[in-house]
Order: sequence, then C-alpha cells, then structure tokens
Amino acid sequence: MATSSLSPAKLVLLAVHFATIADIDSLSFLTTQHATVLRHELVLRILLTYLPETVGPSIYVPLVQAIASNEPPSQTTSDFQLDTSPIHDLSDEQASRKVKKLHLQPLKSPDVPLTSESDPLTCFLLLRGYRMDDEAGMLAQLPDLLVPFLQDAPEIRIWMISTVIPLLRKNCEYYPHKPSRFSLHEFHNLPDRTAIEYLLAETGAVEDEYGLIGRDLKGLVGPWLYNDARWKRDVFNQDTSSGSGAASELSCPGWEQTLEWLISQASNSWKVAVKAIESWDGPSDIDLGNDANAWLQENQQQYLDRTYARAALASAYLISDADADALEGAYRICAKIKSLMDEEPDATLQSAVTALAPVPPFDANTFHGAKAATHLRNDLLQPSNPLTAPKEESIDLLTALIQSAFLLTRSGIPCTIRRAGDLAFIRDLQDQKSELGRLIRTISARAPKHDDDYWIRARQEILWLHSWGNELSSVRDGSVHGVFGDVSAEHIETELLKALLSNGRYTLSRSLYEEASDQPLPASAVLNTVQNSALGAFDNASNPNRTRGGLKKCDEIIKAFPKSIDKSLPARQRVEALLRATHALSDYRLVLKQGEPFSPVVLRVHSDPVSIIEKVLEQNPKAYTRLQEFVELGNNMVNAGLPTCARPGKRTSESDNQDLVRSMVEKRIVAMCIEAALREDDFETSYSYMVSRLGASHGSEEESQSSALSDEWSWKAALDAGKYVRTERSLKPTHLGTASGNPEIRHLEQRIECLATALRIAPPSQLQEVLKTFRRCEEQLDAAIKEEAAREDAWDAAGDLSGLPGAFDTPDPDKAYPPRNITASAVARQAEEAPMSLFDLSRATARVASKNLTVLSSLQGSLQNSFSSDKAPPEPETSDMESYDQNRVRKRDQLREAATGTLVSGVGWLIGVNTNRSGSAQQ
Repeated sequence: MATSSLSPAKLVLLAVHFATIADIDSLSFLTTQHATVLRHELVLRILLTYLPETVGPSIYVPLVQAIASNEPPSQTTSDFQLDTSPIHDLSDEQASRKVKKLHLQPLKSPDVPLTSESDPLTCFLLLRGYRMDDEAGMLAQLPDLLVPFLQDAPEIRIWMISTVIPLLRKNCEYYPHKPSRFSLHEFHNLPDRTAIEYLLAETGAVEDEYGLIGRDLKGLVGPWLYNDARWKRDVFNQDTSSGSGAASELSCPGWEQTLEWLISQASNSWKVAVKAIESWDGPSDIDLGNDANAWLQENQQQYLDRTYARAALASAYLISDADADALEGAYRICAKIKSLMDEEPDATLQSAVTALAPVPPFDANTFHGAKAATHLRNDLLQPSNPLTAPKEESIDLLTALIQSAFLLTRSGIPCTIRRAGDLAFIRDLQDQKSELGRLIRTISARAPKHDDDYWIRARQEILWLHSWGNELSSVRDGSVHGVFGDVSAEHIETELLKALLSNGRYTLSRSLYEEASDQPLPASAVLNTVQNSALGAFDNASNPNRTRGGLKKCDEIIKAFPKSIDKSLPARQRVEALLRATHALSDYRLVLKQGEPFSPVVLRVHSDPVSIIEKVLEQNPKAYTRLQEFVELGNNMVNAGLPTCARPGKRTSESDNQDLVRSMVEKRIVAMCIEAALREDDFETSYSYMVSRLGASHGSEEESQSSALSDEWSWKAALDAGKYVRTERSLKPTHLGTASGNPEIRHLEQRIECLATALRIAPPSQLQEVLKTFRRCEEQLDAAIKEEAAREDAWDAAGDLSGLPGAFDTPDPDKAYPPRNITASAVARQAEEAPMSLFDLSRATARVASKNLTVLSSLQGSLQNSFSSDKAPPEPETSDMESYDQNRVRKRDQLREAATGTLVSGVGWLIGVNTNRSGSAQQ
C-alpha cells in the first residue's frame, strides 16, 4: 500500500508499530519517505520509547547515524514495500486519538542532567544507554551504541570515557563474578568519593590479583577523571599561565579519595600500595580504550602528577611493617617516583646499603625541625607537609631513612621508616643511646665465633648510621645527619670496643684501637673501657676458676692491650689481684645463701669480702690449716681495692697506709683460723697460730698502734683460745718439747699464755673480762700443780729406802739422782732458782696498756687482796724436820708465787704502785 495517502497520525502510528516490532528497515524507509512528518527528533523519541531495549544497537545505529547526518539510510531502496496493515482499518480521527495516547519519552529528563547545548542526538544516546542498562542489563552493549558517535558528540565521548567505561570494566570485564551494586544511572549520580570507593572495592582484595592493581588504576580511576564535572571549577577555567598559584587550588575529590585509598593500603597492606605504584606510571598512564581519545588540561595534569608523587612518598612513610621486604618495597617506591620525575633512579636497596654512600646533611629548618616528627604522622597529603613534597631533597631524606631502618632491621632491631624518622628528627639523646645499645647487643648475639669481617662490616654500618657517611667536621649544628647523630663518636666507639672484647675479638680490637695510625679513641678511654669490660666479664662469671668461663675472659681482656695497659698500671694490677683472690676460692666449697653457690660477682660487691673467708672456714673442715693461702687471699683482696671493713659502715679509706691495711686483714684472717681451729677442737693449731702469728705481729710500735686502732679480732681470738677447755674430742699434741709432761698442766700453761696475749692487745673496755678469765685459769693451774706435786710426794714416799732394813746409809735420791725431766716436783724443790714469769710485758705492751691505767687502777686493790689472801703468816720453827717440811711446801708453792707475784708487780708497775712485799713476809 502506498503511504503517500496516509495522514500524519497514521504515519506516526505506523512508525511506532515498526519500532515496537524492531522493523528498522521499514522504519528507515518510512522515515525517508515522510521526513516532513517524521522529523528527526520525533523518530528518536519513537525509538527511545518503543524500540525494545533488548534490540542490539548494531541494528538501529545506522538509522540513528542517518538521522544525525541527514542522509538516507544505506539499506533503503525506492521499491521497498511497507506493511501498512496495522493502520489499514483506522480512521484518521481514531489515529489522531491514538497518537495523543502514545506518551512518547521526551529527550530532556530531569533525572539525566544535560547541558542546555545538548542536541537531540546526545540526549537520545544518553537516555537510550541508561534504559538499556536499567531495563535489559545490556551495559556491555553500550559501546556498540556510543562508539559511532564519539567524534560528533563530545558530551557522549566524555560520558562514555568517565562513566560507561569505568563501570563497564568494573562489572563486566574486570570483576564479572562480583554482583553489580549500581546501575549506570546510579553510578553516574554517585558522589565522587563513593564512586571511587566502588571502583576500587575489589582492587587488591586477593593476593593472587596484586598484579592487576595497576590495571584497575589505569582502566577504572584514570578514565573516571576525564569529566570536568568532577573537578572543582572555581579555578579550573582561569588562566594558569601565571604559574602554580592557580593550579595549586585545583582539587578533585574523587582523585583525593584515590590517594587516600593508596595510603590506607600502605598502612594496612603495604604490598598493595607498592604494587600499585610499581605497576602504574601515574595519572599520565590512562587506558581510555581504543575508540576514545581525551586530554586533560595542563594544570590538571600537573595537579595529578604532583599529588600522586606526594601520596607515593606518604605511602612509603606509612608502611608499618618492620621487615626487610617492606623496606625494600618502600625503596622501590622512591625509585619509581624518581623515574617519574625524570631523575636517575637509584639501584636496589641491597646495593645501596652495601655501598653506604654518604648522604648530605639536611637542613632541619627545611623540615620544620622537631615538628618533622609530627609530619610523619599527620597531614601527609597536605601541601604544607615538607616530608612528602615531590622534591629531590625530600626523596633523598626518605631514601636515607629507609636505608637506616633496613640496616637496623637486618641487624636484628626491627625498625620502621617512621621510627627511623623519630630518631633523626626528635634527636632524643637517651633514645638514640638506647637504640644504639640494643643494636650492638643484638649484633654481638648474632656474631659468628671467628669472623672479623662481620665485625668490621657492623662497625662501618653503625658509623654510617651515626652521620650518614659524612665527616663530622662537615656536619653543621642543627642539621639532620643520622639516626644516631646526637650520640658522640667516642661513645659509639666505646660501645663497639666493649662488644668486640665481650666476643673475644682481641686481635681486631687491638688493630683498631691500639695499632691503627688514626686511633678512634684516646688512651684513657681505651683503658677505662678495657677495665670495665674485664670487670663485666668477671661479674657475669659463674665459676671462680680463672682458667674457665667468665674469669678466663676477664683475664684475656685485661691482657689484650699490652702497649696501652702494661703490667705496671694500677688498674691492671687491681684486676689481676681480684682474679687471684677469686681463683683462690675455687678450691673450696662455698655457699653464701641456701641453694646458691658462690659466684665471683659476690666478692666484688660484698660490703665485707674478708668475711667470706670465715664462710669458707665454716664450710670446709680442716681449711684452717691453710692459713698462708688465706693470708695471700686477703692480701689480694687489699690489692684489688676491695673494701676491708670489719663491720658495715666502717670502711678503710683510700689514703690509708696499705701495709697497715694488709696487717689488719692478716690479723683478722689469723683470728678467723684460730676460731675455726677451736671449733674443730684443734687447740694445738690455734695455740701455734697464737704464738707464731698474733704474738709476733704485735711486736712493733707501729703495728701496736695499728692494732689499737683497727684490730677487733686478735684479742677475741686470744681470749677464746684462753677459754678453751680440753675434752675427749680435742686433738692431742704431736710433740711436747720442753713443756710439762702433764697434759693438763701443759694445756693450762698454754691457755695462760693465750690470755696474756689477749691482755696485751685487748681494748680497755675488755680488760675486766680478760683478767677474770686469767684469774680462773691461774687457779686451775695452781690446783693442777698441787695435785701433781701431791702425786709425786706420794710416789716418793712409797719409794723411800730409809724404811728398808740396811738402808740407813743410802743417800737422798733427790740429791743423788736429779730428775731427767722438768716436772712439778722439780719446780717445787729447786728453791734456789728464780721464779719464772708466765708472761712478759714489753715496752710496746706497756704503751698499749697505758690506755688502760684507769681500768687497771680500779683493779689494783682487788688483785692485791686476792693474792694476799693466799699467803698466811709463817709459824715459828719447831724442829729441823718441821723446818725442812715447811721449806718443801714453800718450794711447791713457788710457781704459784711466781705467777701471782709477777702479775701483781707487773700491773702495779704499769699503774705506778709499789707492790714489793717486806722481807719478813718473804721469810
């Protein structure tokens, strides 16, 4: 049927019919034949309203292109036959009414914001694209609809690049297995930050897909930026030729969200951030597809490049993992940014820390001084932050911090870039020293036993950390020049020397600190360090044997520097004396606390180390017999400079005469051995020590003065020996010599001699106790002598020959055969001999006792009364026999008279009292 006779209403209805059944050929022919009725805008509205969204764009795009170019469709011919049956039975009036009810979609919609300059074609394509996605889910078919019109419709080109391509790739190409959260229309209307969050929601979520992070940034975020509506336009259209002032005010919230996503990944999963920066060349590396082309303005591109470089540097600072891989990733970020800034990138981090190239010091004012530590944590993306400014100086600083953190981490001290920055910027001396100490201790713990190269390398690295490889003379005050920059070089070298000595690297230590031409430490510092290290090894030792463990190390350390520390130095002599003293204790069992064996450090920290000898004597039977060893031990304690106090709080000062100190210590040790011998019932040994040591040591005037000032033990030992009473457990003497054959008398004589020594050296306050003991012992001796004399008289009477028949001419046996031994009878009978004193007061003793005059004066009367009470007046002679018997009695009492008379006369002489008795009393 010919269409020339059809009314306009029927033509419209026929066009709607062809669109509804997707008969594009008929619609194209009808449109060509009746162009005046079926105008372009009307046909686009009919297609928009009635053409099914499921129809592929390739079917109707030629028609749309023909409409856009005002040319007839290429597939139509003049003899094309149209099917007009759908409107054949309609009247014109009915057709008009139906047309009014068509409700064709307008090409302008409030839901789709369009510019006022948008032409019908642009409006149709936009609305058709939204309907295809909303109604049919044909987002993947949109490029077929839009690509043919990109060159003629700039607005469609921008829409496709910035909206369609990112969503299409996200939902259909990159992550098709993930559900779509937004339609095309919804995505277009999303806030900028929300849109970027959606585009990057799956990026870096799976470790196996880290290699695709760059693809997402290039193909999702990059195209999304090519839309002027997503940029703040207050400065965007201004003339930017004046400089960076206008460009600096540009902003793109979506791009800022991208940068924030990047730095958040650096904090949470640094591998994502590193891979993103490594695999993407920044905002200039954008994938717009093969069919679209677009460019950003110069100031926009500068803004993107600048802020991206800042975010990359911020990401490096925010890497929170303190391990080598993370730090290597941060270093690769720096290298990438350098390459993007057309600078020569550095080599790998491993090669950089191997070379340890000097890093020029940084002006602290450039980085706001101590405030730089705040910049490490806050406002990393702000233009006011100097640490993330895309400049060569900032990148060099970050590189130095990364190398510092890597050296610390590799050495066993986990360190982040932020921590390294804190050390360099805050410049807390104690914090730097603490970290340095941790580093050296860890290096020591990891050191191989026989590898000097390890230590040489470690020392180089620590010195580089101190000044970042710069000469100290070139470092200005106030500059940032190392994570240990505020620690003195002498302190660092001292700590290194301690570590070398602690690990037994004596040869290397000597070559570095004694034999080197440029010695890093003065001789005094070397001396102090070696001494402290030796004492440290001593304190950490557990075995007191100097050939093993810590004491062996102490001995080796003190001998490691023969030129600087020779044998004549007092410091070395003190340490060697300490070693000898400690080694001497290794031969004994010694436990100071229950369950804790003796350790060498106890000797050095003990307030009274000489008292340890007493513990040894208590815990080791018969140890007192090794007196000379203990005396040498005491001398070594004095030579080692250990305190030699008798009680806490009573120390010997440094200025005291060392000989007097040694003498005092020797007396104390002798007293300890005497006490130990008495505890083990070895009175003979204690008496021997008393006679040979205490009696001789108090002979000189100087030593008597020293004893009076310091000796608190000798007189007590002598007194205790004088108080000792023989028992069955007492050890018997091995020989008698010239002593009495009666063991009891011999023992009492020895006791009185011990008490005499105690009287000579005791302080004035103790004389009363000594004299009382002496008196009791004297009485016991007197009784023993009398008993012995009585036994001898009884024996003599039993053997008297005058009672035998024929024995009237037998000579007196006492006169004929003098006794072979000096017995009690000999003492009683030999009246012509002078009485023997039991103790002899020398002039030195008189000086000591002169202090006791007051006490002795009070004792004078009591002593004289006591002694005189034993002497009754003699009776008149009765006969020769009685006279002879009385003479014998006086001879037996002669020894007692000698003892008491000597005591009274001696003490009286001291106090200036005439104690000589009258001649009649002696008769």
